[in-house]
Amino acid sequence: MESKRDKDHETECAKITTGLLKSRTGEFDLESILFLKLKSLGIYDLGCIGECINLERLDLSGNNITNITPLASLRLLVVLNLSANRISNLEPIASCESLQSLNVAGNLVSSTDGLHALKTLRKLESIRLKDNTYNYTNPVCKNASYRNIILEMFPSIKVLDGERVVGRGSDLYQLCKDIDDTIKGMYKNGQLPEMPDCKPWVEDGFWEIKRSNNAIVDEAYKQFNDVLHECRLLNSRAAHAITQTERTVGLKNQPKQYAV
Repeated sequence: MESKRDKDHETECAKITTGLLKSRTGEFDLESILFLKLKSLGIYDLGCIGECINLERLDLSGNNITNITPLASLRLLVVLNLSANRISNLEPIASCESLQSLNVAGNLVSSTDGLHALKTLRKLESIRLKDNTYNYTNPVCKNASYRNIILEMFPSIKVLDGERVVGRGSDLYQLCKDIDDTIKGMYKNGQLPEMPDCKPWVEDGFWEIKRSNNAIVDEAYKQFNDVLHECRLLNSRAAHAITQTERTVGLKNQPKQYAV
């Protein structure tokens, strides 16, 4: 039978209280807490978590949380792990403007519509709705196109479900995407029309190295050649010294022969 002390402890962990936070972190002031890990404690009520306004990293995975409204005041939060809970509404964290990484795998997010509120999170770079390692998922993941929808919804996302989205969020990605769209638009009946003769982008001789009349540049060019020449000499000497050493070591390692 459980003791009264064990029951009290269970009740305390079911709801986040000032006492729980202070005992876990050793901090006397909730505003001093920067990192907090409250994993698998049976928590269903976030209680006073919103008073930790300077929190930067928060792990609430493996609990029984359904309502995340108290997280709305955590505007400095950078990393948030809410995996393995019972959350269906993510709208409250739309005000966590510093958020860069969000893990909500293993919850009850049913559609991509529930993610629209998070489009205001301009710094968000990583979203996890599914985690194959722990077999965590969300109902929305059953939608075959959910991945493409999310990538369109969050152009700055670099990591989705633990997989890096190569090139996203960069000028190069956008350039390649524009080129692909342009090429697709040029095809007619599956055929690429004949292209007109195109001139080179640059004139002949553009890439040739031109010697400057500037005395400073000429002197630098001369010094560079001198250093290069010295490097070649040193390399040759080093190769010779290595060869001599190898020969000497080889002679020493040869078995001695005695006349019989």
